[in-house]
Amino acid sequence: MPRRKDIWRCGILARPLEHVLATGAMDGPVTWLAEEPSFQFLADPFGLRDEEGRLHLFVEQYDYRSRHGTIERLLFDEHMQLVDRNPCLSEPWHLSYPQVFAADGAVWMLPEAHRSGALTLYRDHGGLLDWRPECRIELDCVPVDATILRRDGRWYLFYSPATTRTTKLAHLHVAWADRLCGHGFPTRPIPCGSTSVPPVRAGPLSRSATGSCCRCRIAPPPMAGALRPLWINRLDERQFEAEAGDALIPPADVGDYSQGMHSLTACGDITLFDVKRIDASLQGLALDVQRQLGRFRSGSRRP
Repeated sequence: MPRRKDIWRCGILARPLEHVLATGAMDGPVTWLAEEPSFQFLADPFGLRDEEGRLHLFVEQYDYRSRHGTIERLLFDEHMQLVDRNPCLSEPWHLSYPQVFAADGAVWMLPEAHRSGALTLYRDHGGLLDWRPECRIELDCVPVDATILRRDGRWYLFYSPATTRTTKLAHLHVAWADRLCGHGFPTRPIPCGSTSVPPVRAGPLSRSATGSCCRCRIAPPPMAGALRPLWINRLDERQFEAEAGDALIPPADVGDYSQGMHSLTACGDITLFDVKRIDASLQGLALDVQRQLGRFRSGSRRP
């Protein structure tokens, strides 16, 4: 039986995230990123606009042949035409989910990198292409898909423990700090005071109590592969309470990429997202066999 492989594709929706969350649908025109070569994909889009109106789009680039993710920057002009594409961050370990944001007079990136055994905050040192480690964020566990939010003068960090498959998919932790770098985050997460928070695949949030919209990345059952907003009722250093909203309706023109949604991020007047198709072909099985044979011949036992 061929192994299933998720193949992701990114889209740029010409609607703000507030519109998507208010209507529950992604009903505007979409600029789709071109498909990658076989068994490769781009996923987890995050964006920044510069003073010229250009969009700097940061994505995970993944190749099933190496099973190693890196971060790339795609540059779009004001007409949403791709004008440049460059690798911008690579490490010996897998990288994905490159959350980028501006704060304290700098631009930062907090990528998913739990295979490194740590959570590292990177700082841009020029042109949004030169990213260097700034500090390590200490938490109560190694986090998966950490997502950061600024609210009421504090930084809040949402994440799942990398301890087991269950904790990765079904446990949501929240921590807070007064500053980005240093030892501001506590060693224990904020208690979750709501039984209506479903199992989630990341540490997301969709709206604060005052109605502002933020990044979200949720895929709880029973809507397999669906993405649902998480409405926050309370968030402070003592308590986190939230409830899940309805599953969002994907764009009508997803085509073959109708088998799941993965990430949803705000970038001014546009919304960035990705969707997937599932490859279960014999070519994919042959790729896995070749990879395992290569590892056997090299003496590597890593799966």
